[in-house]
Amino acid sequence: MTGFYRVAALTPEVCLANPATNAKAILALAQEAAAKGASILVTPELALTGATCGDLFLTQSLLDQTDAAISTLRNRLPEGVLLVCGAPRVFNGVCYNGAVLIARNFVMGFVPKTRFRLGDTRMRCFSTQPLTNMPSSFEFEDMTVAITFGLNTPAPDADLVLCLDAEPEGCGKDERRRTALRHLSATAGNAWVYANAGEGESSTDGIYGGHRLCAWEGRLLTEAQWEPGLSLMDFSPAWVRAHRQRIATTSPAPTEERIPLDIDLSPSDGTLAGLRKNPFIPEDATERTTRCTAILQMQVQALWRRFRQIRAKRLVLGLSGGLDSTLALVVCTQLCRQFNLPDDTVLAVTMPGFGTSDRTYNNACALATTLGAELREISIVPTVEQHFKDIGHDPADHSVTYENAQARARTYLLMDIANKEGGLLVGTGDLSEIALGWSTYNGDHMSMYSVNCSVPKTLISHCLLTAVKILEAADGDASERLLTVLQDICDTPVSPELVPGVQHTESIVGRYELHDCFLWYLLRYGCDRTQLQELATLLFPELDAGERNRTLDIFCRRVITQQFKRSCSPDGPAMGGVALSPRGGWMLPSDANLTL
Repeated sequence: MTGFYRVAALTPEVCLANPATNAKAILALAQEAAAKGASILVTPELALTGATCGDLFLTQSLLDQTDAAISTLRNRLPEGVLLVCGAPRVFNGVCYNGAVLIARNFVMGFVPKTRFRLGDTRMRCFSTQPLTNMPSSFEFEDMTVAITFGLNTPAPDADLVLCLDAEPEGCGKDERRRTALRHLSATAGNAWVYANAGEGESSTDGIYGGHRLCAWEGRLLTEAQWEPGLSLMDFSPAWVRAHRQRIATTSPAPTEERIPLDIDLSPSDGTLAGLRKNPFIPEDATERTTRCTAILQMQVQALWRRFRQIRAKRLVLGLSGGLDSTLALVVCTQLCRQFNLPDDTVLAVTMPGFGTSDRTYNNACALATTLGAELREISIVPTVEQHFKDIGHDPADHSVTYENAQARARTYLLMDIANKEGGLLVGTGDLSEIALGWSTYNGDHMSMYSVNCSVPKTLISHCLLTAVKILEAADGDASERLLTVLQDICDTPVSPELVPGVQHTESIVGRYELHDCFLWYLLRYGCDRTQLQELATLLFPELDAGERNRTLDIFCRRVITQQFKRSCSPDGPAMGGVALSPRGGWMLPSDANLTL
């Protein structure tokens, strides 16, 4: 992947107070990391000596041997690698615990943490600059790197944070570190690599677990503990900056001087960046259920707020038997049960047309009946046939006019029914359709509240199956019937059913799995077409290159040109990391001519 770099947390097995042996262990891990493509490496705090040397830090012998070990690292590090190594260093007779920045043939800098109490003025200066002027942030050609010690610190303003630590283990400390890394990387929007002291440290008053963590944007990408070794992560500085700009965490200007570092770092292929082909869907089943439950609850609360605000009496929606309208009906039903409204507050209207299949029609009827909603059936065929006569359209011409006339007929019927019933017309369109503009302007594009507007197509089936567990629907056989109907709806190919015969949406616009992937990486990181194409190749190798490229062509064109539909879209709740509302999600001019 273009613009990615590989970083590594190293936890060597420490030989306490033996810098030469420790340097060999660090070198072995550095060479292994470099062979695996890593170019920025970080060790635990005081890794060259061990963190538990005590008063041995007051001895000249240990400090001299540390100097020699640093020389060994400097002379033998692989080319193109920056090592940030924890070590004690002396400046003007004062010994500091800090981090040495080492590259092949260079000692590039030193970042202090705390000072040891030393009074020997004969100890030579390590840094070529006044220590008080040494910043904790460094600047490469295309990224900034900050160095910190421990997790009890504010997140630095940098693309990558290297965190050295020497904290003994204790009950719950490992989970506290995970929580801290998730929080710091999520709120600051940058990448973190954490290395804690491990095997070989003294167990006199504690035990050290060698905890290694790599995190990006609130996700732990790699983790290891209780064994020496290395943990790798890929990250993109450009993606970090794009995301930090989006969440407005980057300060207007650096708060301290950054020293430029002149070293050529090797790019990586991005395979260890935690890139996901289905970024909207958590991979862990428990986390996925938690996410879907939260989405359903937010939808219910948002819809309830609007329902009360306009003093509506009923919730009205069109029910097609497809994924989107099914989710909207489930949300409406859960609202009624959560706020003690009768189930028939929900009015579901099924409106069969020229292309409606028996499968979707039967599922719509079974779903409404099982959930207790009032079901009305209104065929749009006579209305649309009369409309074709009025506008002079040949019904044999199955063009866009043929399709859009049906979508608009359904919408004005629903709007008028909502008016007559004192109801709120609940929109059913999802995030993926909104992104592509895959709707009829002033047809299914419009409603009185768009409850699904932040839910992508690829996540809806998971939300529906989760809903079975939380709906206080009829128990026993009724609950089983609900699950059976929802499962069949999830298994039904996505189709607008606007023309007679088989009509599959994904054969027209491409796979929604690809579109949702493109949408996530475009809006989160500002990826250009080249990067989206690389992502598709990396994440969807099972798909034909022609299919990937055709879908990407459609996405890149429609996501820009269809903004005019989004510019006048109904209100709806933003619930995740991507939103397309023109009022606070993705604010794009309708006349933009950007070529992705």
